[in-house]
Amino acid sequence: MREPQHHISSAVVVTRPEAVERMSAALAEIEGVEVHATGGGKIVIVIEGPSSGFLGETLIGISAMDDVIAAHMVFEQTISEKEMSDDGRTHAA
Repeated sequence: MREPQHHISSAVVVTRPEAVERMSAALAEIEGVEVHATGGGKIVIVIEGPSSGFLGETLIGISAMDDVIAAHMVFEQTISEKEMSDDGRTHAA
């Protein structure tokens, strides 16, 4: 049986500069999404979930949001649930 895995991706969401604050708040409300930085019409997010499909579907949904010009996945990592610490953070750096 395959060991349970956890998928993590970073992405950049491009929006109009005047919409960054509102979009950051909206993105933070999405399950599995954390906002990490903003600047110049760009929002850096991390998406976490049980599968690559979950990450992709989340990013597609973000791409379809009003005021989003583009949303690009930058990096994806898959880790085993064993590699996660008790507080849900990864041991991988």
